[in-house]
Amino acid sequence: MSSRNRLAGRFGRGASPLGLLALVGKVAAAALVAGAAQAGAPTATKLKSAPAAPPTPIIAVSDTYHGITASDPYRWLENAADPKVHQWSLAQDQRTRKYIDRLPSRAPIFKWLMQQAAASSSAYYGLQTAGEQVFAMYNQPPKQQPMIAVMGQDLDPAKVRIVLDPNQISAQGTTAIDWFVPSPTGELVAVSLSDNGSEDGSVHIFDVKSGQQVDAVIPRVQYPTGGGSLAWRADGSGFWYTQYPGADQPAERQHFYQQVFYHRIGDDPKQDVYVLGKDFPKVAEIFLDNHPNSTAVLATVANGDGGEFAHYVIQQGGAIRQVTRFEDQVVATVIGPDDALYLVSRKDAPRGKLLKLKSGDYQLAHAQAIVAQSDAVMQSGGNLGSSAIVVTPRAIYLNELVGGPSRVAIYDHDGKPQGMLPLPDVATVNEVEALGNGALVYSIGTYLKPSYFARYDEKSGKGAVTKLVQTSPVNFDDTEVVREFATSKDGTKIPLNIVRRKGVKLDGNNPLLLNGYGGYGVSQTPHFLGAATRLWLDGGGVFVSVNLRGGGEFGEEWHQQGMLTRKQNVFDDFIAAGQYLVQQKYTSRARMASIGGSNGGLLMGAVLTQQPRLFRAVVSQVGLYDMLRVELDPNGAFNVTEFGSVKNPDQFKALYAYSPYHHVVDGARYPAILMATGETDGRVNPMHSRKMIARLQAATGSDRPVYLSINSHAGHGIGSSLSIRINQTADVYSFLFDQLGMKFPAK
Repeated sequence: MSSRNRLAGRFGRGASPLGLLALVGKVAAAALVAGAAQAGAPTATKLKSAPAAPPTPIIAVSDTYHGITASDPYRWLENAADPKVHQWSLAQDQRTRKYIDRLPSRAPIFKWLMQQAAASSSAYYGLQTAGEQVFAMYNQPPKQQPMIAVMGQDLDPAKVRIVLDPNQISAQGTTAIDWFVPSPTGELVAVSLSDNGSEDGSVHIFDVKSGQQVDAVIPRVQYPTGGGSLAWRADGSGFWYTQYPGADQPAERQHFYQQVFYHRIGDDPKQDVYVLGKDFPKVAEIFLDNHPNSTAVLATVANGDGGEFAHYVIQQGGAIRQVTRFEDQVVATVIGPDDALYLVSRKDAPRGKLLKLKSGDYQLAHAQAIVAQSDAVMQSGGNLGSSAIVVTPRAIYLNELVGGPSRVAIYDHDGKPQGMLPLPDVATVNEVEALGNGALVYSIGTYLKPSYFARYDEKSGKGAVTKLVQTSPVNFDDTEVVREFATSKDGTKIPLNIVRRKGVKLDGNNPLLLNGYGGYGVSQTPHFLGAATRLWLDGGGVFVSVNLRGGGEFGEEWHQQGMLTRKQNVFDDFIAAGQYLVQQKYTSRARMASIGGSNGGLLMGAVLTQQPRLFRAVVSQVGLYDMLRVELDPNGAFNVTEFGSVKNPDQFKALYAYSPYHHVVDGARYPAILMATGETDGRVNPMHSRKMIARLQAATGSDRPVYLSINSHAGHGIGSSLSIRINQTADVYSFLFDQLGMKFPAK
């Protein structure tokens, strides 16, 4: 997800392990074949003194839902404040470290990944135009954290100047930028800063020329539950911002009930004026935007994570007008430079149609449909923020998905087609930014080439690559990406994006790593695969990413087929993908592993318990596993619109039917498993990983290891330092190399 002043995605959004697989190229289980007696099964390292799992007491607890009793033998592991839980977690992590640190591939993998990071070029993303300047996030390996940079509209990196370097705030890389928004003139920049991967941010105001902090710090503007955002007044004298209730409020309110306030530069934040939000849902997620039109602020309000949005216009004089409601199925809106509203609607158009409201008219019933639904999917604000629709004085630019890859279609203000932005084949565009001088700049991502920005001249209709080009010490000249389709349980065709070396033999002997996500309408799109995938290929492997239902690759119907009571479709799709790859002799069950994170971690847990003979090894990061207690956490409540609630009989039935924690079977021969979590994770409670590992360690009937890694200085992965991310990546690949019998390739 790439929204204008929110660099990180929500709970599952943006948490895919592809970010880990692409560690150096950019900014994480299933089940095992039973026993090692199967022909061709690899032999993992046998450590002479591999410690047993820490003893985990069972304290019988059960709950009754709609007449069904569910047991929870490890409820006590939910209490992170209990010293016994802390000691248990520490023992688990120490046991995991003893195994991983002694693997022969671990040290060379870490060293090689660190070398690639150090040799990678600087990278820019999150571009925002303000005045005559362009601001961007600036990643400069081997620095621990990205910075904020500013440059001219010529986008010359030689003229870049650093505005804020969080590495100078914390040398250990524990302070991170959640998001930033420059003032309209570019004189000031508002930045949300948080520590230790917590995403618990406060807004700081910096003078762009001096880099000095000015004005007061405003707390509680950002949290993983509803995120956070900010929009400046046109003259830069103040801004609207989101904020959560204070510490004086009951704990059950503190990460809900997000509201909008207005702050005038120089005032005491305690005197800031309430603007909007008291009547919003408890799980409202508010995104504020007035770019490029600063005469009014557009407030997009998400009803939790299920894909429902309402839209409000806050006028400079203070008047507030509601434009859409949740039931209207409008998923993206911007205010154009002509003061007209442009809206992507999915009502009677699951792939989207574009509506237009004339300046000053805020009645949705008056909207004119100017672009009809097509074979492509108009992207939503939830995925791309205001990069979903970009309107300039000359044209409209719509970011559209075509089953995974994307394109940007151009229309005039009346909806007449004007062509496409120039793109290579099988590419994706995550950012489109109008420079204000008759040109646009847009990002281009592909699987095999580092991302870069191109400039498009509106007058001539020509595009050209800018100097904002990433380089990588790894290349994929010997690699190809092929797209094939598996058939799911109900007959649905599921796309597989297969990354393989040219000429690979389909003899069933290739180690294969299968990744999926399938949730929130989030689409798995092409992006540079980076050093970790290069390492995997050089080790003889094949990497596959699956476009599962629950995502948005084929529109809202594709999303809805994998949410709420239809979530089982996602797991069926992933299982079908694994079976297809075995049938086509890309690999065998003894040579196949799977990896997923967050919502993808839930996927790993569900497939692991439903098909314990399909995969040889599993990596599951920051995952959900006890689906009956998800909604009790602050962030879990935001996911009710995506997963459902145990309070609803039909939704409880579906949740209980796939809840991984409740479907671990004593004596089942489970695969090798590595789970990872962070103690400061505000998106997925670490208790899920603690309870699931305890249950698996007690139940497994195989001799495969079941390990848990817990990092006390990391959260959901967003905002983690470079060293933490590289260490985690090295852990994952040394584990997989060991379990699949792979060797570190000579470098």
